[in-house]
Amino acid sequence: MDDGIGSDIAEPPNRDVAIINPTPETYHLFKNPTLPAQSRPAALPVRHANRFPCGPDTRKYRQAFFPDVPGRLWNDWQWQVRERIRSLSDLERLFHLSPDEREAVIRHRGSLPLGITPYYASRMSLANAANGLRRTHIPVMGEYLHVPGEAADPLGEDHDAAVPGLVHRYPDRVLFLVTGFCSTYCRYCTRSRAVGESGGEYKFRPREWEAAFKYLEEHTEVRDVLLSGGDPLTLGDDKLDYLLTRLRGIRHIEFIRIGTKVPMVLPMRITPSLIKILKKHRPVWMSVHATHPDEISVESTEAFNRLADAGVPLGSQTVLLKGINDSVETLKTLYHNLLRCRVRPYYLYQCDPITGSSHFRTPVEKGIEIIEGLRGHTTGYAVPHFVVDAPGGGGKIPLIPDYVVGREGDDLLLRNFEGNVYRYKDPDGTLGADRTPGKKQCG
Repeated sequence: MDDGIGSDIAEPPNRDVAIINPTPETYHLFKNPTLPAQSRPAALPVRHANRFPCGPDTRKYRQAFFPDVPGRLWNDWQWQVRERIRSLSDLERLFHLSPDEREAVIRHRGSLPLGITPYYASRMSLANAANGLRRTHIPVMGEYLHVPGEAADPLGEDHDAAVPGLVHRYPDRVLFLVTGFCSTYCRYCTRSRAVGESGGEYKFRPREWEAAFKYLEEHTEVRDVLLSGGDPLTLGDDKLDYLLTRLRGIRHIEFIRIGTKVPMVLPMRITPSLIKILKKHRPVWMSVHATHPDEISVESTEAFNRLADAGVPLGSQTVLLKGINDSVETLKTLYHNLLRCRVRPYYLYQCDPITGSSHFRTPVEKGIEIIEGLRGHTTGYAVPHFVVDAPGGGGKIPLIPDYVVGREGDDLLLRNFEGNVYRYKDPDGTLGADRTPGKKQCG
C-alpha cells in the first residue's frame, strides 16, 4: 500500500552553489582520503562554515534516530528539507502513532501534505499523541469533519488577487505569495488549499513573479509588501536575493516584510549567506510564526540572535489553538521567551475557519480572556494584538477587553487590570454614557 500523504514541490535549494555539506550518499567519499582523486567529489566551495549549536534535546534525539548523521550534515538546512518526515512509514519509525493519527494519514489525499523536518520532530513528544506541537503537524481524523462556516479560502484571498499570487486588499500594502512550499506543514494552515500543491492554479514560482512585479511598478500607492506563501525563507539564496533586489528597485516600496516559521522549524537555515542577503536589502522586517514554548530551543535562539544582530526587526504571530496554547500561562511563557530572543509578540490570531479545522478553534472570547490575563499582569511588550481575520476578505479586526464601565456626569469610569474602577475627568466626552456604572470604585 502506498503510505504517502500527498506531494509537494519544493523550491529547490541553490544549485549554483554546491551543497555545503556532503550528502548521505557521498559522505563516505569525503571521509576516505585514500580513494583515487578521480573518485572523490570536487572540493567544497570556499566559504565560512555554518557552525550551528546543537542543544541537549537534539543531541539525544539524533543519537537515538540518526546516529550515523554527522553534525555538519544535520545542520545543513538543505539536508533537513530532503529528509523530512513525509509518509506513514517515516512517522512510524519515530512516533508511537495513535489509531486516530494512523487512520488520518492513510486517508489523506490532496493538498497540505505531511511534512516535518527531522529537527522539528525532535521538539515533539514521540509517545504522547496529545502533545501540543505534535497535534499541530500530524493529521488526525478531525481534519475530515467539516462544519458550517468553514471554507477552503475563508479570507477571500483568491478573490482579492490583483494578479496570481498578489493579494491587494489594503490601500497601501499587498500580500505577495512567492512560493507554495514550506519545510513543515501546519495542519491549521490558512492556505491549506494551496501549499504543497503538485499542480493546479497555485503556482507561486519565480517565472510567475514577473506579473506581480509589473503590477507593483504600476501601483505607486503600494508602499508595503508582505512576502509569504508557503515560506519565503525556503527559497534558495539566489532566488531570495533576486526577489528582494527587484522589490528594492521599485522606488515607492518602502517596507518589506517576510512571514516565516523557519526560525522555529528549520533554524539552521539562518546561515551567514542568508544574513548577508538580508543585510544587503535592509531594512527587511520579519514576522515569525510561533506556536508554543516548546519551540524555543538552543537552535531557535541562535537563529533569532543571528537575525537580530544583523538588524532584522523581529515580531511574532501566533494562532490561538484549542488545547495547545489556549491558556494565559502557556502564552505568557511563550511571549516572555520570545522577548528574551528579541522578538516582539505582534499578533494573536483567532484560528481561521478553513475546512476541517474545527478541532483547533476556540470560542472568540477565549482570546479576549487571554489578552485580559496578560494586560497589566506582565510587560506590555508581551501583549500582542488579538485579531479575527474576517471571513470573506474583511481584513484583520482587533478585539480587546472592554475596560469602559460607564459615565457619571463629567466622569468616565474605567476598570483596571485588577477590576477596580477609576474616575477620569472627561467633561466633553460621551463615551460610556450608555453604560450602567459598576459599584467597585477607587479614586
